Order: sequence, then structure tokens, then C-alpha cells
Amino acid sequence: MEWAVRNQSDIDLRLEAATASCANDGARLTDLRREVFKLILEADGPIGAYRLLDRLKETRLRAAPPTVYRALDFLLQHGLIHRVERLNAFISCDDGGRHDHAVQFLICRTCGSVDEVEDRGIVDAVRQAADAQGFKPGHATVEVEGTCATCAAGPG
Repeated sequence: MEWAVRNQSDIDLRLEAATASCANDGARLTDLRREVFKLILEADGPIGAYRLLDRLKETRLRAAPPTVYRALDFLLQHGLIHRVERLNAFISCDDGGRHDHAVQFLICRTCGSVDEVEDRGIVDAVRQAADAQGFKPGHATVEVEGTCATCAAGPG
């Protein structure tokens, strides 16, 4: 799964879907939140908050870290993006805000690509392991580092 949405038509569709999803939740995708989400959609992969801030300052000279973090918190809360903990970065969620799922990320050590997978078997295994310990999980994200198929195939 590619994270970068490369054509403007796809980006526009995702922004409109996000606006509608937020409205359904009784929330508003403000111009700032929309701009931060657009920057995430345009990124070639996971993007960190300070890189987002640098990009945001191109259009909003007075943008500061709290500006970006508040927008990221909103986008996370409404299911439009995910945080990749291992990379301390953010990526868009392909479910367009209509998800309520535990995710798993496959992170390539070589090229830095991140693929989101949703494997029910993994979710069930984590739940069963937690149950066996008497633990009640709230949210679980599994991050696996390794080598993606493209890098594993090597040059050529």
C-alpha cells in the first residue's frame, strides 16, 4: 500500500471525504486541519510533526509546534491519520475516518516505506494473550520492522 497520494484529484477526493466524515461526527475540518491533512496526503511516506511544521510555515509564517500538534490530535481522534510510533511520524488512513480498527504497520528498514495491514488474526492473538494475563487492552498497534518486497528483490 502506497502512502503518498500522488495526483491532485485523489487528494481532493480524500479532503472532501474527510470534511464529510468530520461533519458526520459533528466536528469541523478547519482550514488549518485541512492543510495539515493535505500535507500528510502529499508526503512520500510517514512525516514527522516538525517536518509538517516546516512545510506549514511556507503558507502560515506564524505556525508553531502547538499549531501542528493540535491539528494532528484532531486528525488522529477522527481516524483520518495514524501515528507510527517507531518513526514518530504520521500517515493517512485509507479508511477515510470510518474505521475503528487495530492496525499493524510493516516498516521497511531499507527504504522507509510503511504499509498498513489489518489482520484480524493478529488482533485476535493479541486479545487472547491479554485475556490470558487478565489484561484489558484499550488500543493496540503492532509495528514490524523488516524488508519490503521491493527492497528484498534487490536491484533490477
